[in-house]
Amino acid sequence: MSTEFIPAAKPVVGSAERSAVDAVLRSGMLAQGAEVAAFEQEFGRDLLDGRAAVAVNSGTSALHLGLLAAGVGPGDEVIVPSFTFAATANAVALTGATPVFADIRRADYTIDPAHVEALVGERTRGIMPVHLYGHPADMGGLERIAAEHGLDIYEDAAQAHGASLHGRLAGTFGRFGAFSLYPTKNMTSGEGGMVATADGELARTVQLLRNQGMATQYANEIVGFNARMTDVHAAIGRVQLAALPERTKARRATAQFFDANLRGVGLPAVGDGVVHVYHQYTITVPEDRDGFAAALREEYAIGAGVYYPTPVHRLPAFAREERLPNTEWAKDRVLSLPVHPSLDDEDRERIVTAVNALARAGA
Repeated sequence: MSTEFIPAAKPVVGSAERSAVDAVLRSGMLAQGAEVAAFEQEFGRDLLDGRAAVAVNSGTSALHLGLLAAGVGPGDEVIVPSFTFAATANAVALTGATPVFADIRRADYTIDPAHVEALVGERTRGIMPVHLYGHPADMGGLERIAAEHGLDIYEDAAQAHGASLHGRLAGTFGRFGAFSLYPTKNMTSGEGGMVATADGELARTVQLLRNQGMATQYANEIVGFNARMTDVHAAIGRVQLAALPERTKARRATAQFFDANLRGVGLPAVGDGVVHVYHQYTITVPEDRDGFAAALREEYAIGAGVYYPTPVHRLPAFAREERLPNTEWAKDRVLSLPVHPSLDDEDRERIVTAVNALARAGA
């Protein structure tokens, strides 16, 4: 059996992406041109049921500019999960608003609507669920809370390209949705992000914010940023978008194989009506998770990731004292196994054999 190292995550980039980039370089049009416009149109068509998609330079920019365009700012509060990447809360803080940290549900690691409702106050402007690991949050529960209290929903869909809940695609529930196109996401543009919205005014404001406040050169309407996507990145993204259905199918097939064959560890749950796209296949290890991960790496040459070892509210940037028991439970136990489309049958067998052996040994 091969002993080549299996990485926890691996971008899939090939000749089609290289050809697309070469065509852009030959064209001489490198920034915010026809490739970006085409990518936006195709992304909205394929992943957003026709909603507008506005391309930006990162997933963090998508969150930040979306919030600014939605009017979030100083004096506002936005309820976010703490069990996520820091960008979720960073984007709120960068507007001058305050992130308020909610606990998660143990079953799927997404924000707990019951705790969200308990946190709603006079300053609450919105709720930002994260579709963590590619599993949609409980949008029905969150939509009810938002309607009752007059709140917006801003979706962090950074990990959920093509995920859905009861037939509705991630990124199409909220005032806006934000996607990341970082190299290890289910699809990449090398680096980049997308803001998804059905609100034409919000889309136009994001377009202004990403381009120094301009729709027409030198006619700056508002104060803005340089958060544009290049045509080079858009060309990569268009190829990746076309390949996404097959690559998602491969991720889901690997997850199904793991579900059927892994023993002695907690398996990821999939909620009713959910299409999970497995940005991560995340198990729980009841004891010595870090030792388990080290043994996978050192004894079996298999990488695994811990997403996320420190809850955001405990990071020095926020240093909050909230008690979030499910978040604390998860951060000590989660371990994400390789699930990227590069895996072959031998790789999947190796992973299952290694995990089961370590689980039996109590590693």
